[in-house]
Amino acid sequence: MIKGYAGKILEVNLSTQAIKDIKIGDNILKDYIGGRGLATKILWDRLGKKWEKIDPLKSENILLFLTGPLTGYYPGGRICVSGKSPQSNGVIGSTVAGEFGVELRCACYDGIIVTGESNKPVYLFIKDSDVDIRDASHIWGKDAKQTMATLGRECRELLRKRYPKFGQLKEPSFLYVGPAGENKVRTAVVAAKWTHAAGYGGYGAVMGSKKLKAIAVKGTGPLPKAANIKEVKRLIKVVNDNIYENVLWRRWGTGSGGYEVGAETSSEPVRNWQDEWHNEKSFGVDQFENRVWIKQSWSDFGCPTCCLKVAMIKTGRFKGAITDNPDYEMQAYLGPNLGLFTPEENVFLSSLADDLGLCGIQTGNVMGFAAELFQRGILTKKDLDGIEPKWGDVEAFAALAKKIAYREGIGDLLAEGTYRAALKIGEKKKTDVLKYAVQSKGISIGAHGIRSGKDYPESISYACSVQGGDHTSTAGLPLDGSGSELSEIFNDSGVHCNFNVFGVPRKVKFDFYKAVTGIELTQKEWYKIKAFRILQIQRALLLLGGPDIKWKPKTHDENPPRFYEPLPSGPYKGKTVDKMQVEEDKRRYYNAVGWDENGIPKTKTLEKLGLEDIDKVLKKSCISKSMLK
Repeated sequence: MIKGYAGKILEVNLSTQAIKDIKIGDNILKDYIGGRGLATKILWDRLGKKWEKIDPLKSENILLFLTGPLTGYYPGGRICVSGKSPQSNGVIGSTVAGEFGVELRCACYDGIIVTGESNKPVYLFIKDSDVDIRDASHIWGKDAKQTMATLGRECRELLRKRYPKFGQLKEPSFLYVGPAGENKVRTAVVAAKWTHAAGYGGYGAVMGSKKLKAIAVKGTGPLPKAANIKEVKRLIKVVNDNIYENVLWRRWGTGSGGYEVGAETSSEPVRNWQDEWHNEKSFGVDQFENRVWIKQSWSDFGCPTCCLKVAMIKTGRFKGAITDNPDYEMQAYLGPNLGLFTPEENVFLSSLADDLGLCGIQTGNVMGFAAELFQRGILTKKDLDGIEPKWGDVEAFAALAKKIAYREGIGDLLAEGTYRAALKIGEKKKTDVLKYAVQSKGISIGAHGIRSGKDYPESISYACSVQGGDHTSTAGLPLDGSGSELSEIFNDSGVHCNFNVFGVPRKVKFDFYKAVTGIELTQKEWYKIKAFRILQIQRALLLLGGPDIKWKPKTHDENPPRFYEPLPSGPYKGKTVDKMQVEEDKRRYYNAVGWDENGIPKTKTLEKLGLEDIDKVLKKSCISKSMLK
């Protein structure tokens, strides 16, 4: 067995309540590492040949919670959540910070595979090798904080009674869903702690479709043995020393961006991306720090960055709302994107999204889309159940968020996410509203625009990404560059915090992998073969899509129409994306990643990577006139 792995994965069938341990072969672990890479391989092997027919919100979908060999060793622990995405119909590797992944590895598991569907609400309770499927009827319907409080008390008592020799154990780590996940809202998250979330992909809806309210895990063993623990310790110091120099992120995290990204780089969503510039100093990080912070630093397992701050509204109509100080994405999408420019309004909406189990990016995007349709008279007050989502009306957006989480009235439509909602509204209103939908392949665009050319995404970052609008996994050239999707696949497969790689020499990640596993992995081998293979499988599954939506590269490897409109204000007024340049960049990217002129992985590309089975399925299912139009 390879060092750095527990050597087994827990598989739970909720339909039959069968529980078993499975082993993953060493060759597969060497090729696919863990997390996102391993999830992609498992999903292809189990569902690939019938992928087009798999409904992500039905029992045949598989839900995976996977660690990687670096989880718990590389500073910043995370867990990767994956499956067939109800947003893109492809595969998204969605990671969330916290102790869950570390606890799972200390319970001697590398991951959990959940299949089937329970006939009643349940949660999984894992204490080392002891696994229970427990009734969750009493917490079904509870919000985030209520769920955490109830499960925390219940599981502490369970541990005390079952394992008295351990004394008073700290409560387990939890992953869970809120009301949005229970109601299969496509913008629902898989939550951790009471403010963290794996939001991209919509896997909260998959968890809800299986009636799986939560997973609790307590591990009392050590991490899987590393091949060279002395070298691991040395490398931890190297990473930490680099991170300690990043004063900006350690003091403010990405929450420093709510003002800066708009004012300085003109790349922040403002009123559903109608603009990307604002100069509202009321939204500066100093205002958050002085007005709503109640704890200036708290950290997840082994993380030296400590980018999280706890924020709470102390006075006024939203007094008591509490959350992480919103990171940049939450600031942007639940702030300027909705015409809101005060810390209090932003913290209130962020706290509400936490409690409801909604993704701030995906739900903020769909609410901004609805607000623009209201602004333009396409959606009326009657259409919106009496809600008037005027820019800057925080209470109207709070009401809309609740409608979405519970799929009530207009919320049932918006719960489908921006793209699907746009199709249905356009059909009903007999007008094209996709031009107001800022998304890529069903995934709302991350809060970093490309029109000014001053932020990190490139012209094809979202258009060619196998994870659509995911700002943490953007396409770019060169393929071995820091902006390449292949680089992010390493972080999502080793499963550690990608914030803790900034400023750290790239070689350190590969040295870390060798120190933990004992396996020599060169950067050339990663970028030319292993990451490349994972990318091709994700691309194939994205193109196979189905059953409700399929993506046609000629049409959908594209930026949102809004990104071709000139910026209306700010220092980069008039700048936009050059469509001819996008087409040229797309051609160069297709060529670099081994796809043909239609965006389909070439036979020779797949054969070189040992993916002949994928080539056969693509030829049978994808390579058709209808796909290429």
